[in-house]
Amino acid sequence: MTSEFATDPQSLVAAASADFALCKDAVALANCKAQYLGREGQLTALLKQLGKLDPQAKAEAGKALNLAKQAIEAALNQREAQLAQAELDARLADEAIDVTLPGRNSSRGGLHPITLTIERIEAIFRSIGFAVADGPEIEEDFFNFTALNTPENHPARSMHDTFYVDLQDDKGLPMLLRTHTSPMQIRYARQHPPPIKVIAPGKTYRVDSDATHSPMFHQFEGMWIDEAISFADLKSVYTDFLRRFFETDALDVRFRPSYFPFTEPSAEIDMRFATGPLAGRWLEVSGSGQVHPQVVRNIGLDPERYIGFAFGSGVERLAMLRYGVGDLRQFYDNDLRFLQQFKR
Repeated sequence: MTSEFATDPQSLVAAASADFALCKDAVALANCKAQYLGREGQLTALLKQLGKLDPQAKAEAGKALNLAKQAIEAALNQREAQLAQAELDARLADEAIDVTLPGRNSSRGGLHPITLTIERIEAIFRSIGFAVADGPEIEEDFFNFTALNTPENHPARSMHDTFYVDLQDDKGLPMLLRTHTSPMQIRYARQHPPPIKVIAPGKTYRVDSDATHSPMFHQFEGMWIDEAISFADLKSVYTDFLRRFFETDALDVRFRPSYFPFTEPSAEIDMRFATGPLAGRWLEVSGSGQVHPQVVRNIGLDPERYIGFAFGSGVERLAMLRYGVGDLRQFYDNDLRFLQQFKR
């Protein structure tokens, strides 16, 4: 073979194996591979010389070169495996964990301040016999408007900036993201006989966004219907609720005449702290009134026999007053520095 080729194939195998062994990483090994097995490599150069040989010599030389190629590839694969194992060993050593070390305590989460506020509201009203109801956030036109004495052409609909969705109810009317939780009061009252005492907390949606308004916000609506429930009961229940919610009797409550299509008479509820940074300032916290006779009929009851009151309050507004938060948007900025204050 040495008489036919300038380089002995076996010597080439030994040289390649030695060079592969000197490679310290995959890049160096790839360059070394090209030196022997690449297009311009030494083995390729020998293969190109086969055409100059007579048939018998060509067969013998081809066999020898093929064996040499297999030996070089085997040496290459062996070195690749060694380098990969060395890299893995180094990585495992670098990322080793001492399992005998004491563990780190994981950080515990907490409830969102709005969730805490809703839980507090529910607890207060449950203690005086109110049920808590929940219902769909994508609502039918009937329950969100018509059943609450706001038919399709009623001017009160302009009071709500409504998100409509690409769905229709069984009457062909567009469905919507509920603008208040009052629809759940209607659903609940249709399924339960009087006396009806229920609050309905949950998410509501209106096209509005600033420091005191959000496109998504929380409300809780309350209703009590029976044969002898008066406006005086409304004043007593809601005043007691506010004093228990804020844990103080040092506040005043007033009922200011207003208008809502689902109550008659209607009133805005204002409160005033006697002490603290907001002392002396009247703050609106709820809308309320005696349930409108038409709403009682829509529930399926006789307004000549049954009477009651309803109210609706913004959860965020109460939370802002209780916790001293000046901007409603802080509740939804996901700033852990703000939220961690409420962990308990």
